[in-house]
Formats: sequence, C-alpha cells, structure tokens
Amino acid sequence: MKQSLGLISLVVRDYDEALAFFVGVLGFVLIEDSAVPAQSKRWVVVAPPGAGESRLLLAQASTDAQRARIGTQTGGRVGWFLYTDDFWRDHAAYTSRGVVFVRPPKTEPYGTVAVFQDLYGNLWDLLQPST
Repeated sequence: MKQSLGLISLVVRDYDEALAFFVGVLGFVLIEDSAVPAQSKRWVVVAPPGAGESRLLLAQASTDAQRARIGTQTGGRVGWFLYTDDFWRDHAAYTSRGVVFVRPPKTEPYGTVAVFQDLYGNLWDLLQPST
C-alpha cells in the first residue's frame, strides 16, 4: 500500500491576492486555476518549484466561519514547512520581496530554519534540512 498527501487546503480571503503572494512573491508554480460554476468557486492549486507530491489548494472562504479562520488555521503555531535546497538563497529572495520573518534564521540539529508569515499571518518554516 502506498499513500501520500496530495493537497493541503489553505483558507484565503481572495484567490487573486493569494496567487499574487504564493506565485508572485514566494515563486510557487500555478498548477491549476479552474472555475467550478456549480459551487461558485475556483479550484486553485499551487506548489513550490520542484515539488512532487505535495500541493497547496488555495480555498477562498465562503462563510463567516471560514473567514474567521483566515490567518489562524493553526492557532498561532507554524502550520506549513517549506523545505529548500538553499536556505540562504531563498531567505534573501523572500526578504527582498517583503516577506516578513518573525523568527530569525538559526541552525538546529535538524537544519537551518526561520519562521515567516504569509500574507494572512499564517506561520511557515523555511527549512533546509541537515544532510
């Protein structure tokens, strides 16, 4: 038996502003952006460059309960872990594009890591694992 996580949903305020951040700022690749007329929504999938199995579904909030969760889906904890093959390259690029790092880079036994916020305040680790 083989299983994998294919999509992780991230509740967003607006598809286009989320695409501007994830594709325009972080450099993710747009995998799919399709209309779903029967549900009055879009199916928007992005992925980090070079990603194989994992992808991020940008899910526009459609109810008050969903809108209340934007930016707080993980209760203030780091919820997403973006692995990189060159921490300092990506840290410099993100910093130059205005990404806010809320914890500075540090070296841990598991790798080099810093915590940044997405456009809604969700926390992400930028992580280059130790070899």
